[in-house]
Amino acid sequence: MTSAAPPPAPSAPHPVFAAEGPGDVLLDVEDVCLKLGESQILEKVSFQVKDRVRPGLVTGQVVGLLGPSGVGKTRLIRLIAGLDRPDSGSITGIHKQPLKAGAVGVVFQDYPLLRHHTVLGNMVVAGIANGLTKSESQTKARALLERFGLGERLGFFPAQLSGGQRQRVAIAQQMMRQKQLLLMDEPFSGLDPVTLAEVSKLLVEVANMDELNTVVVVTHDVRSALAVSDTVFMLGRNRPDGAKAAGGACIQHCYDLVVEGLAWRPGVEADPRFREVEHEVRDRFRVL
Repeated sequence: MTSAAPPPAPSAPHPVFAAEGPGDVLLDVEDVCLKLGESQILEKVSFQVKDRVRPGLVTGQVVGLLGPSGVGKTRLIRLIAGLDRPDSGSITGIHKQPLKAGAVGVVFQDYPLLRHHTVLGNMVVAGIANGLTKSESQTKARALLERFGLGERLGFFPAQLSGGQRQRVAIAQQMMRQKQLLLMDEPFSGLDPVTLAEVSKLLVEVANMDELNTVVVVTHDVRSALAVSDTVFMLGRNRPDGAKAAGGACIQHCYDLVVEGLAWRPGVEADPRFREVEHEVRDRFRVL
C-alpha cells in the first residue's frame, strides 16, 4: 500500500513592516498582490503607517516609499488611492476602515493642471468638484495659495509657472477638501536645489496640519526621502541566494528614522549618522 504524499508546507508569511510606537495604525496594507498579464508586479506587499505622537506638538507623518524605476511604486499608490484594485489583499485606514473614495489625495509626477485656467481657476474647479460652492472655493483657494507662497500667482496660467510652483498648486488642489492621506509620486524629480528645499519643507508642513495627516512620498531619491521622512519603506523584488530578482515586489526593508534620531530635524543631512544610514540605504537600493 502506497502512503499518501504529505501535504505541501505552507508558504512563509511575509513580515508586516511598521515603525515602532503605540500610535494608531493610519494606513494598513496587508498582503497586496497585483498581476498584469503574465507579470507579477506586487506580491504580498505588507506595511503599516502609525500615528507618530510628540507630546505638545501636532505631528503628521511623512513616509518615504523607496524603490528603483519599474519596480511597481506607482502601481502601489494607485491601489492605495483606490484608482485600481488589487488581485488580493486589503488596504485600510484608521481603525481598519476602508478608504473612502475621494478621501485620498494623489499628486502624480506630471502635475496635470488645466492649462486654459489660471492658478485660482484651477483651485476653484477642484473645490467645486469636492462639493464646495464657487464662493467657498474662491475663499479657501486664496487662503491656501497664500499659505503655499503663491498669493501673487493667482492670475497666472500653468505655462507661466515654474515646475516647483506647478507642484505647489497641485498639492494645494488636494487640500481643497481635507484629506488625511496624500500620495506624492516622485515629488523631487527634476527640481533645482532651492526648489527641492522648498518642496521638502512644504511636504512636512502639509503633514503637520493635522495629527492624523500622512504624506506618502514615492521616489527613488534616497537622500531627499531620508531628509523629510520619519519612516522609510524599501520596495523591491526577492533575490533568493543572491540570484536574479524573481517574482513581484514586496517591502524588503524598513527604516524608523525616529528611533535613529534622524526625524523632524531641519538640516539633518549634516549629521554623521544620517550619512551612515544613507550609505546603507544606497547599498540596499542597488539590489532591489
